[in-house]
Amino acid sequence: QWQLVESGGGLVQPGGSLRLSCAPSGWTLEYYAIAWFRQAPGKEREEVSCIDSSGSNMQYADSVKGRFTISRDDAKNTVYLQMNNLKPEDTAVYYCAAHSRYCSAYMVRYNYWGQGTQVTVSS
Repeated sequence: QWQLVESGGGLVQPGGSLRLSCAPSGWTLEYYAIAWFRQAPGKEREEVSCIDSSGSNMQYADSVKGRFTISRDDAKNTVYLQMNNLKPEDTAVYYCAAHSRYCSAYMVRYNYWGQGTQVTVSS
């Protein structure tokens, strides 16, 4: 089973920051684009950000532009999502997922997923 593991979630006050990590179990991310998705209770899962395998292309949802930064460190076999100026509406379970080489516009094409990490933004 090809598995991804997310970490770094938690409870933070509005305006605070969190850094999420996405790492594989027993395989390398070198040749994969990695996307972050999030899903709040009762809402559709949405793509937050994506970075291609080379790290040269990065995409962000309009709702997080200027606040979130995606990056990858292939030497550490990890992709990060730095989340700054967090808002209550950012509260969700955050998932990372892998797609071969390039970011995909279609969520269903991401075949390798983590189990998610909870991010709660609240006073």
